[in-house]
Amino acid sequence: MAEHDLNDVRPACGVANADVAAHADCTPIVVGARRLTIEEVVAIARRRASVALSDDPAWRARIERGAAFLRRQLAAGATVYGVNTGYGDACVVDVPMALVEALPLQLTRYHGCGMGAYLDDAQTLAVIAARLNSLAYGFSGVRTVLLERLAALINHRVLPRIPSEGSVGASGDLTPLSYVAAALAGERDVQYAGGLRAARDVWTELGVEPLTLAPKEGLALMNGTAVMTGLACLAVVRAEHLTRLAARLTALSTVALDGRAAHFDATLFEVKPHAGQAEAAAWIRADLAGRADTPGHRLQDRYSIRCAPHVIGVARDALGWVRRDVENELNSANDNPLVDPDNERILHGGNFYGGHIAFAMDALKVAVANLADLMDRQLALLVDVNFNNGLPRNLSGAAPERAAINHGFKAVQISSSAWTAEALKNTMPASVFSRSTEAHNQDKVSMGTIAARDCLRVLELTEQVAAAHTLATVQAVHLRLRIDSATPVPAPLRAFVDDVGARSPFVAEDRALEGELRALTARIAGCELLDRDDYREGANA
Repeated sequence: MAEHDLNDVRPACGVANADVAAHADCTPIVVGARRLTIEEVVAIARRRASVALSDDPAWRARIERGAAFLRRQLAAGATVYGVNTGYGDACVVDVPMALVEALPLQLTRYHGCGMGAYLDDAQTLAVIAARLNSLAYGFSGVRTVLLERLAALINHRVLPRIPSEGSVGASGDLTPLSYVAAALAGERDVQYAGGLRAARDVWTELGVEPLTLAPKEGLALMNGTAVMTGLACLAVVRAEHLTRLAARLTALSTVALDGRAAHFDATLFEVKPHAGQAEAAAWIRADLAGRADTPGHRLQDRYSIRCAPHVIGVARDALGWVRRDVENELNSANDNPLVDPDNERILHGGNFYGGHIAFAMDALKVAVANLADLMDRQLALLVDVNFNNGLPRNLSGAAPERAAINHGFKAVQISSSAWTAEALKNTMPASVFSRSTEAHNQDKVSMGTIAARDCLRVLELTEQVAAAHTLATVQAVHLRLRIDSATPVPAPLRAFVDDVGARSPFVAEDRALEGELRALTARIAGCELLDRDDYREGANA
């Protein structure tokens, strides 16, 4: 089948497998002639949506004009970096016209040296979506057929096996993105239909010839920030979910510890007007609505409760500018050289530099690790009889005659402390570790992909802490109700307790909790423990 006929084999909803199609949104996300949002990338990554290229004739014509202009430049004998020259410090090496067509595939081949764990399916889909969107801006000199093939990788779930290590974040994500380019050309392995397959065999099964990369198309695919940007999109959404969950667990801990709702009074946050902490306090207030403080208790709760909005608020405010910078990078032409089809210019620059993503991910992982520390400190209060206002030691639910041999959440708190420590350790900024590479051509690099990977690891650890804290606070609320059945548990919190309890019953007798912790961590990582209504609750609180 010819290269331009791929749409003829596109299955319903743009996906290859029936089980994927059943869960995908049949209204595809349009790429081209519009900005893409972080949420759209995440929807693609989580297999909730397919993609479709814009049918705007002007946009399609512009894409083809860029490729045509590049061909004319070559025919006229112009020198264009990476098209008829070598790469990097070899830009002074002229490539004979007889070898120009072979150059893109050579680029993909010598960059096939990635190492480390492979990106998972969601990460791979996010990366492809980010690269597709950047090339769709029409400044890269690629053909429409290349964009169609990238869309096909997404819609048919033909997922290049991308090693996570090997990029310094300038000139873009060269080594990991070489695996995307190679897959389009029918080389290396891909995940398809539940198994690891040779890319060429999958294209044959789909009735399509592997793509012959045109001049610059290998470079356009590889010389950009798609890996760090795709990972950053996933990180932003997971971090936003964690901030709301941390607020909910603060409210739940306040109930369990018989703490004071007055710490979250709106006036406190009006006179220190950081928007993020006011938002976090509003969420906690909404979750505690109707709860009155009990006279005679400690006048002020400890910092991990009282100052929780201030901790969560830092992350909320950081997410504002992090989201801005990630979406700007997502919606940018970030390879080199750029091809301006309107003014017919070749622009040699450095848009492949991932500094904004690097700094954003470095900052976000610090803010997220602070959430881990906050939740771990709250959990430590809950299990400690010296600080938990009368709850049983280690939140044990055992009957009195069995209390001596039951230890409740003791080990869960120890594990939570370990995960927190590891999250905090991983906050070392990657962006300050620039290394001079490639014969001092790439002599100041961003380390953006390492920063994004670090951020995802911190998120993973923090989600584990959140899962431990969630199970513990739900247990603690049940124990508080045993002490005083009249303890008010506001409706949002009661619904949350019931939801968690349906999957992880009250711990009356010690049992291994690993399976429940893993299942709950997966729900948190998938942003499935809370819904959008939970985010809106605090709007008028």
